[in-house]
Amino acid sequence: MKKHTIPFFVVFLALIMLSCLNLKAQDPRERNYLYPVLKPIHEPKPLVNGWAKQRVTEKFNRGLTASQISPQKVYLSWRLLAEDPVQTAFNLYREVDGKASRLNKKPLAITTDFTDQVPAKTTSANYFVRAVVDGKEQKPSEKISVFLSKEFKNYRSIKLQGDYKPQRIALADLDGDGTMDFIIKQPDRGIDPGGQPNKDGLTYKIEVYLSDGTFLWRKDLGPGLEPGIWYTPMVVYDFNGDGKAEIAVKTGPADAREADGRVRKGPEWCSILNGMTGEEICKVDWPERSWRFGDYNRNNRNQMGMAYLDGKTPCLLVARGTYRLMMVDAYQMVNGKLEKLWRWDGDEENPIIRHQGAHGMHTADVDGDGRDEIVLGSVVLDDNGTALWSTGFGHPDKCFVTDIDPTRPGLEIFYAYEDWHDDGNGVCMVDAKTGEVIWGIGQKTTHVGDGMVADILPDVPGLECFASEDPKGGSKSKYLLSAKGKMLATDDAVPGCRNWIFWDADKVRESIVSPGYENSMWDRFDVSKLSIVKYKGDTLETKIEGSVIMMADLQGDWREELITIMPGELRIYATAIPAKDRRVCLMQDPFYRAEIVHRSMGYEQSPVTSYYLGE
Repeated sequence: MKKHTIPFFVVFLALIMLSCLNLKAQDPRERNYLYPVLKPIHEPKPLVNGWAKQRVTEKFNRGLTASQISPQKVYLSWRLLAEDPVQTAFNLYREVDGKASRLNKKPLAITTDFTDQVPAKTTSANYFVRAVVDGKEQKPSEKISVFLSKEFKNYRSIKLQGDYKPQRIALADLDGDGTMDFIIKQPDRGIDPGGQPNKDGLTYKIEVYLSDGTFLWRKDLGPGLEPGIWYTPMVVYDFNGDGKAEIAVKTGPADAREADGRVRKGPEWCSILNGMTGEEICKVDWPERSWRFGDYNRNNRNQMGMAYLDGKTPCLLVARGTYRLMMVDAYQMVNGKLEKLWRWDGDEENPIIRHQGAHGMHTADVDGDGRDEIVLGSVVLDDNGTALWSTGFGHPDKCFVTDIDPTRPGLEIFYAYEDWHDDGNGVCMVDAKTGEVIWGIGQKTTHVGDGMVADILPDVPGLECFASEDPKGGSKSKYLLSAKGKMLATDDAVPGCRNWIFWDADKVRESIVSPGYENSMWDRFDVSKLSIVKYKGDTLETKIEGSVIMMADLQGDWREELITIMPGELRIYATAIPAKDRRVCLMQDPFYRAEIVHRSMGYEQSPVTSYYLGE
């Protein structure tokens, strides 16, 4: 009898189909434990041992700031620093014609702010504070000058060098004086990978301004980079530990742009620039192009980051890929050179590593070992460059890492997934250490395009989690859930996810809105009038102009400042609402600071702290 044989390729295809069916049949929550947790893809790499002997930290001054709030009234606030003893109080001084007078009768110990009723004949004054420890005054802070005017402004202005708006802004101390300086990338236009190529010769320029508005330098990144957020990532931080920040940016050769405006071949670099001069200190090759990433101009997106991989040394992260393969190189800066620590090459054939990238990077110590992990989206890398875990749920449009539920130990991650989900986990919260699903929304979602976590309902324990679906996915649904996953509101009762800020005296966060744009999917509003409002509550501020580009604890006490952009101008708005309590400068929280670092690349989202910050 004739012996029949089954062709090898038929068997191969059958095995693939059975494997796919098996994955589909599984509860998606069980996929966490298939590969990264129980079966690591690679052998664990050695732990990073960087050059720092102790943790490198930024040196902040008091950040004393003043706002004129009436013809003869000045509101002042300043920083409480992490290194201040618990019992530290403050004395505030006003100096007129060289003579200083203490304004407070008793040392200020409840808040770090004060409202000064200036004498009628005073037109200008200097202010400074002195910390008081164990009854003894410490050295004076930096001085600030106030010039009283009948036509005073509620913002501070940084004038740019032309009539343009920045695309991104970074905050870092470039000159070592303890204040944040401004690094911008302009102009505010470009292309998305899915859009039409740029053919008008547009190039991005980096510009640097000191905290007082002094312009330092401009660098044209040239035609070797396509003008889009995914082709020109930039982060700014003190990578060599000298107290002055460096600028890390993607660069390329001037002749790489093709006739249709795309850049598909040629070298690509990560360059480190001197923050004060713009001079290139060093450069390394960017992770190389590969067919494994997918179509270069659609899927092959680039990001950068900063992490303390050994808990002490600030390290640079250089990444490529989002929707298929993802790759990350980690470096430390030693003697003016970038020294590679490790490379992570995600295995695109692994179903819970491939296609797990987000539109932004987060770094935080999620497992409590004192070293930062890297949240790329649904997949989290351990500090040594191996996959720690992945949900396997696909590409999230937004994810937030913080202490959402203070009744649980450790941190949580809230996800808003672009991918279609029938399993009820298109909006979900997971344990940041393990990736275990804590709760899911429990219904089908089609394209959840936005999300946010913030305490907006003080009577509901924990931070609220809210998300909205993108209409292009076929749904306009919006959801507001408690930290425990209870549905609190849907659709029109849910606030917009973008642009939240700590503005008044409580720990409930406020929303930055513009009439008609309250539930906008966009980071910024191309309108001129903005307001700060409480969810289902009062309007706190209305006299704000420009488009939102940053909210951060830039100066003054722990509450955040709002930076907007106008043609040719940055505007810094600060609250003048008297405080009720005090807390350490948010910029000294490692995770909050990393969030500010990462906001200058990728898609923007409001920063959060590593600890629970809510009522």
